[in-house]
Order: sequence, then structure tokens, then C-alpha cells
Amino acid sequence: MQQAPEPEGRLPPSLGFLKWLVIILTLTMIGGVITVVTVIVTRMPTSLTPTPLTLPEELTLPEGTRAEAFTRGRDWLGVVTEDGRLLIFETDGRLRQEVRLVPAAP
Repeated sequence: MQQAPEPEGRLPPSLGFLKWLVIILTLTMIGGVITVVTVIVTRMPTSLTPTPLTLPEELTLPEGTRAEAFTRGRDWLGVVTEDGRLLIFETDGRLRQEVRLVPAAP
């Protein structure tokens, strides 16, 4: 029977260089993943805290109007009515402004 050749202890120079490049790349990727996870964990709780939603008990619309849509801004509330008006209210329920909505020209 023939014996298997004795394995050499050293890699060829080109493979040794490639081995170190792969090790450095692996360490860089591990560091990058740790950095991304750290940034997400430290920044997410502040971006997920909800802003307090304070709405008045009721909004008094002008006589004969019906609400079609509602939106909320930082310091105002908006109600679109079926007759084509946008009513802007303060957060305490007082009417701030009324805007007539005009259809766009075709």
C-alpha cells in the first residue's frame, strides 16, 4: 500500500494572504452588524414614543354641515365637510380658520 503524502505545515503565500483577507473581512462585518444593531436599539425607543393625542370632547361644526374627513396636525385639527370646506380648529375645539375648497380645473 502506498502512504498518503505528508501534509505540509504552511500554505502557499497567495492562499495565506487570502486567508488573512477573509479573517479581516469577517471581523469588519461583525463590527458593522454590532454597530447597526447598537444604533437601532439606542435610537428606536425615542422614535417610537407616541405623541400624546389630545382631542377636544367635541367639535362644533357650523349649522348644516357634515364631516367627511378628519386630520390632525401638531397644534390644529382639520375637518373636511361635505360642502367643500376645510375647517381648522384649535386643539381646544375653537374654530381657527375656514377654507373653501375649489375643485381643480380639468
